[in-house]
Amino acid sequence: MSRFSDHFSVAAPAYASFRPHYPAVLFRWLADQAIDRQRAWDCGTGNGQAAVALAAHFREVIATDPSVAQLAHAERSQGVHYAAMTAEQAALPDLSVDVVTVAQALHWFDLVAFYQEVARVLRPGGVFAAWSYGLITLGDDLDSPVGRFYHETVGAYWPSERSHVDTGYAGLELPFREESTHRFEMQAEWTLSQFAGYVATWSAVNRYRAARDEDPVPALVRELAPRWGAPGATRTVRWPLVIRTSRRPRTSVA
Repeated sequence: MSRFSDHFSVAAPAYASFRPHYPAVLFRWLADQAIDRQRAWDCGTGNGQAAVALAAHFREVIATDPSVAQLAHAERSQGVHYAAMTAEQAALPDLSVDVVTVAQALHWFDLVAFYQEVARVLRPGGVFAAWSYGLITLGDDLDSPVGRFYHETVGAYWPSERSHVDTGYAGLELPFREESTHRFEMQAEWTLSQFAGYVATWSAVNRYRAARDEDPVPALVRELAPRWGAPGATRTVRWPLVIRTSRRPRTSVA
């Protein structure tokens, strides 16, 4: 049974605009791990950024998410087919996909039920890959106030599942024996306004607003502004990204 909790539909337009993009090298590496490149299932696709990147390497990408609002704002691309469904109940044929990907969403799933679906739809030798990225780093004197905001200002409003992201999913089991763990880095050149837009998509920020009827982001922006630079200045922002993979055995399920 799904345990879907919708933390992001309220911010779906901003989510599509401000979420960082995964590096192209991640998808090239992932495609090299696949034994075939016919079909990928991107589960918990959100705004579809991982699905669109996968479409450069796979003939077809099935991109699913239970949030209709997220899918409505997802990027359209040839070869990507969006469908509203939960991770735990996928309307996909048995043994029909070469790769299953989960980008920054595995911590929201009922893993027992989801992994049953993975075992059902993944072809023998197929790859399961889940990745997550941690707290943003800005360098210089900006990381401390951002860290305080993350841990103290909105810290109590993070869903409990968020702790898995902070550890790079280190404590979560995979559906088959783990094959590899790789580390990448995401980067962007952002203005302070773009950074604020990204922070506004955090689930903890949305829960803070709902509980206290106030927005914590403007105060953070005011604190960062003197340190950020001239109006309109960009800063290099970075996120550490960890991808864990496991492979379905070619003969029997582990």
